[in-house]
Amino acid sequence: MSRRDLIDPECRVPLDGLLEALPGGFNSIPDIVARRATVQQILASMEVPENPNVTKEDRVVPGPEGEPDISVRIYRPAGATGTLPGIYYIHGGGMVLGDVAGEDIPATMLCEQVGAVVVSVEYRLAPEHPHPAPVEDCYAGLRWMAANTADLGVDADRIAVYGASAGGGLTIATALLARDRGGPALRFMMPIYPMIDDRNETVSSQEITDIGIWDRAGNIEAWAWYLGGKPADEYAAPARAVDVSGLPPAFIDVGTVDLFRDEDIAFAQRLMAAGVPCELHVHPGSYHAAETFAPDAALSRRIWGIRIDALRRALT
Repeated sequence: MSRRDLIDPECRVPLDGLLEALPGGFNSIPDIVARRATVQQILASMEVPENPNVTKEDRVVPGPEGEPDISVRIYRPAGATGTLPGIYYIHGGGMVLGDVAGEDIPATMLCEQVGAVVVSVEYRLAPEHPHPAPVEDCYAGLRWMAANTADLGVDADRIAVYGASAGGGLTIATALLARDRGGPALRFMMPIYPMIDDRNETVSSQEITDIGIWDRAGNIEAWAWYLGGKPADEYAAPARAVDVSGLPPAFIDVGTVDLFRDEDIAFAQRLMAAGVPCELHVHPGSYHAAETFAPDAALSRRIWGIRIDALRRALT
């Protein structure tokens, strides 16, 4: 049986369409600039009208010391008063793809449905900017958010970090930096199918070779670009962290047909063993980012419903 046969039928429809249009999936495009352009084109085709219930504002804020400034996009519930919880949002893309604009839809949804101020960070990408540039940008943006809660209308005691895929890995890495550098304090973290282990030795990392979305060869390539020929530390690959105690309560979800399945389950188990509250969901039939490519599928709606509920509970 092919692993593709295990995919939820509704979620498989757009995936099959993608592979018809682009045999081999995104990673079949060898040039990273051309690959980014293709991803942006596909995401642009999924755009929806502006949500009148959410306002957006772009700002440029200080980056890491001695490094360029970074951009953030701030989402606020329209007409909200008083202080709100804050969600620091880190986009995905395997450390080599993606941007803030490409994740307007989920960032807007989180803002509206959780009733939170969302700050989405634009970090530098590999291979042009290998580790530690991306995570240092993310940490700098979090520090700016925490230092400007009064201006943002955010409750400093109710800040969560959210990210999917590479953004999930950077969510954990940013939380590790916050722990090890004495802040900012975090109420919660939600790494979604996080990319956290550069070793590619798990069973699932060897199973997922022809799905078309983040298969083994593409993952190996992305890690090589991200590390830039240097060994991984825990802030590059959080699965390597020796000590995971002291991290904020967590929520992790991943699909059964996702290359990151086993590393994410193992990390959730390590959090639990270290005394960190962790809610783990493993979704049968879901591939990597299935809820993005098949947003109307029943499985995708369940996935988002569970996430929104967890964020509300954590930040209320």
